[in-house]
Order: sequence, then C-alpha cells, then structure tokens
Amino acid sequence: MEIVVALVVLALVLAAVTTLGKMVRIVPQQRMDVVERFGRYRRTLGPGLNVIAPYVDRVRTKVDMREQVVSFPPQPVITSDNLVVSIDTVLYFRVINPKDATYEIASFIYGIEQLTVTTLRNVIGSMDLEQTLTSRETINRHLQAALDETTGKWGVKVTRVEIKAIEPPPSIRDAMEKQMRAERDRRATILNAEGVKQSAILTAEGEKQAAVLRADGDRQARILQAEGQAKAVRTVFGAIHTANPDSKVLAYQYLQALPQIANGTANKVWVVPVEMTRALEGLGGVLGNLGQLAGGGPKQSAEEESALAEEALAAAAEAARVAEAVAEDVRQAEATAGGGPRQLPSSGGMPASSGLDAQREPERG
Repeated sequence: MEIVVALVVLALVLAAVTTLGKMVRIVPQQRMDVVERFGRYRRTLGPGLNVIAPYVDRVRTKVDMREQVVSFPPQPVITSDNLVVSIDTVLYFRVINPKDATYEIASFIYGIEQLTVTTLRNVIGSMDLEQTLTSRETINRHLQAALDETTGKWGVKVTRVEIKAIEPPPSIRDAMEKQMRAERDRRATILNAEGVKQSAILTAEGEKQAAVLRADGDRQARILQAEGQAKAVRTVFGAIHTANPDSKVLAYQYLQALPQIANGTANKVWVVPVEMTRALEGLGGVLGNLGQLAGGGPKQSAEEESALAEEALAAAAEAARVAEAVAEDVRQAEATAGGGPRQLPSSGGMPASSGLDAQREPERG
C-alpha cells in the first residue's frame, strides 16, 4: 500500500513539474514566439518570462527579429540583346510582424527568393549588356521597390538588395577583354604621341633659344671687336697725325714690311706694289732737289747744303740696303718653293748705287 501511495505521489510531482514547464516560457532578446490555442492564433510572446495555459496553448513558431542576410545562387538572366548572363544577389531583410510571417506565407525566404528572381529577370530583360554591367544601382532600386511592395503583407521588410556578381558568357568576356586591351593600347599610344610631341616642342624651343642666344653672343662679340678695331684705328691715325711723318719715313717703313710680304714657301708669284717705286721716286726727288740747289736754286749756307746732302746720301744708302735685303729674301723664298728667282723691278731702270754716283758728281764739281 505504501508503495502505491509513493508511486501516486511521484506521479503527481512529475505532472506538476511538467505542467509548470509547459506553463512558463522564457523568450530571449530579439526573438518572438507565436502561440496557438487549439490550433488558432492566440498571442505573440515577447522577450522575457511569459506564462501560457498548459496543455491548451502551444508555441507554433519562434521568429528571429534580427536582420538576416540571404545569398541566392546564380540565376541565368537574358538581356535585351539576347545574351545570357549569370547574376548573384544578396538580400538583407528582417521580420517586422511575426504573425504575418507565420500565417501569410508558408516560407517567406523561399518566396523572397522566387520574387527576386522574377523581378531581376524583368528588370534585366529591358537592358542590354552594357547597361546591365554599369547600372547596378538602378537594378538594386528596382528590386528593392518590387520586393517591398510584395513582402510588406508577409510581415517582412527588405532593407537592402545587392548584385554580388554579373557573369557574362565566356565568349563575351573574351571580346570585352580584347576591347579593353585595345582601348588601353589606344590610350597608351595617344599618351606616347603626346609625350613625343611635347618633347619635340620643348627641344625645338630649346634649340631656338640657344640659336638666339648664340646669335646674340656673336653679334655682341662682333660689335665689341669692331669697336676695338675702330678704337685701334683711331688711335693709330691719331698718333700718325700727331707725329706728322714725312714721305721718307713712310717709304722706310714700307721697305721694312716687304720681307714679311715676300715670306712664305708656297708663293709662286711675287707682287711688288707701286708704293716701293713711289718711295724710290721720292728718294730720287730729294736727290734732284739737291742737284737743283747745287745748280741754280736759291743760295743756302754751306752748312745747310752739307747737312742736306749728308741726309740724302744716308737715306739713299739705307733704301738701297733695304731693297737688296728684300730681293735676297725673295730669291731665298723662291728657291725654297722650287721656283726660279724673279728680279724685282728697279726704280727707273737704274740701280741705286749708279744714281747715287750720278748725284755725287755735281756735288763734287
């Protein structure tokens, strides 16, 4: 009897514990439980401690209220230019009404997936491949607007839709890569041509400036050289006019310059200018004046006549000596160059010594 009583007490305790467990529900944060009574919606349990009627109420679904991310497998979509592209989508959503998410649709995730595929095919079908690849933001807006309009009655809020990848056919990818390479080659060629152009322009400008600077430098140098030469000429002429030299000095200077004129091993033709003859003529004129003075000119003192005669004799002797030196230099230069010696023309066809003797005879008489 005691055993029976103990078994009954144990059964009552177990029933009480079971009843208490079915009556008390603890719901965690960001989750809501949908409760049914005899198969009919009763209420929704929020986070925390909740009490329900045991054996009468039961929890139908436990709905996660956090934002969820679902990645759908690639879907083949045909564009307006009849190209099949594979598109991967990522969907962000959260449940805002657990009752509608439980009773309005059997599986809202499957429904959102199918709705995304149909909407995506509708949107992509109105675009060509280029627009599809460059209009992801437009596609996302169309998808989000279509999903919000339909999933609102399911108690689901679509927060964001993203196109993860758009994969065209392999042949189209190859053509696009070739097009991209051609475009990059074209840009590289254009940039290279522009670089060569700029380089040529800069080089030409540099050469132009260098030529201008060189020309300006040459001009300045020539101006300075011409100014120096002009100053030197003015100085020489000033010195000459200040000194006021007579014809004998000029003739003597010219006779000193004749060896330098005749110098050179390559000279074949020797030119004796007329100035030498004129110098000799001037010397002859001096001697003639002496003869006139001796014959019938104005009478001068014996000392003046003697000084004039000595000066004439000295000038004649010096002219003769210089002429003989010049002739000797010319003969040596011609012999060195391989040509035969050439005679210098004498003044009046008579040597200087004979002219000197002719002038001395009247003086002696």
